[in-house]
Amino acid sequence: MIKVVFWSQTGNTEAMAEAVAEGVKAAGKDAKAVSVSDISAKELSGEEVFALGCPAMGDEVLDEGEMEPFVEELIPSISGKKIALFGSYDWGDGEWMRSWEARMKEAGAVLVAEPVICNLTPDEEGLANCKALGEALAKA
Repeated sequence: MIKVVFWSQTGNTEAMAEAVAEGVKAAGKDAKAVSVSDISAKELSGEEVFALGCPAMGDEVLDEGEMEPFVEELIPSISGKKIALFGSYDWGDGEWMRSWEARMKEAGAVLVAEPVICNLTPDEEGLANCKALGEALAKA
C-alpha cells in the first residue's frame, strides 16, 4: 500500500492528498491518505514509495509543529526512496516547495514527478494534477 502522508490545517492539502491517493488507485495500486499525526517517520522509513504533502506556513516553510519534525526524522532514511511532494499555499511563489524538493533530493530521494502546488483550495486542474502525481507514484 502506498501511503500519502499529509499535514493540513484548512483541508486544502488533505483534499490534495485524497486526489493523489485516487490517482494511485486509478493506476492499479492500493493507497491510503494518512495524517502525519497518525504515522511515525520510523513506520514510513520502511516504505520504498510514498508521497508527502504540506502547505506553506509562515515565511514559506513546512508546518513546524508536526510536519517539519517528521521530515527531519525521515531524512536519514530517504535515500533511494521514490517520492512525490505536494501542498497548498496562500501567498508567495512556491519557495517552500522548491526548498523542500531540493532538501529531499540532497538527501537522496528520487522524485517521481514535479511537485504539485495549488493556491488555496485546489480547483479541478489542481486535483487532476494531484491524480496524475498519484499515477506517477504508482508506476514508480
